Amino acid sequence: MTKLKGMLPFLAGMLAVFYLLPLLVRDTGSGMFVLLGLVPLCCFALALAYGLMRPFSPLYALFCALLFLPTLWIFFNESAWVYIPAYGAIALLGSGIGALIAKGLRRVS
Repeated sequence: MTKLKGMLPFLAGMLAVFYLLPLLVRDTGSGMFVLLGLVPLCCFALALAYGLMRPFSPLYALFCALLFLPTLWIFFNESAWVYIPAYGAIALLGSGIGALIAKGLRRVS
């Protein structure tokens, strides 16, 4: 439960990214920019911050992927399902890199 409490602020950020950024989509070009540019960038940045501040947990990446699932029916269509594992992998990579950096910083100090 403590691990989940530590994740909540970062998951809330991902929730905002997944559900507010699609509101900016006006056409196919802006939709692709959001799905392929802004969302992955925010996903990586939040996961990196999570990894720097909290111990590594693959659950964070799983929760990020699952948070995106309802957007398929709210904003997009079934063709966007490929982004679910992609965003999960990006979150896993970001939190892993953040955890490694944090471990290195603790070792140095």
